[in-house]
Amino acid sequence: MRFMVIIKANEQSERGELPPPELFEAMHKFNEELVNAGVLLAAEGLLPSAKGKRVHFKLNGPMTITDGPFAETKELIAGFWLLQCKSIDECLEWVKRIPSDGVTTDGDVEIRQVAGPEDLAEAMSPELIEAEAQLKARAEG
Repeated sequence: MRFMVIIKANEQSERGELPPPELFEAMHKFNEELVNAGVLLAAEGLLPSAKGKRVHFKLNGPMTITDGPFAETKELIAGFWLLQCKSIDECLEWVKRIPSDGVTTDGDVEIRQVAGPEDLAEAMSPELIEAEAQLKARAEG
């Protein structure tokens, strides 16, 4: 199973303030542990919402585009890990090990399982599921 570990934004990340070098070093070591365990699929940080855009699609109406920054910091994402784990409990054990200095940063992490074809089968035809699998294989190269 794949899980997205979502690092929620906080006031510091939205101001573009970087954590101290020691925390970056600890994160690098943690990422190495994830790679060595064979669970890390991807990991990225995101720039503040001030450098982003929000697109709103409206049923039977015009699309609207809003430039950042966005007001609700607690709803924003500062980064993520994509992990391959046997269960959400295994993923949680990894999340408990995420480095935090506990002084300069404060925040939340959310764990969400990535939907697989089996989770979408009632809404997708077998042909579309197969086409999606082929498209994914092509994208992974």
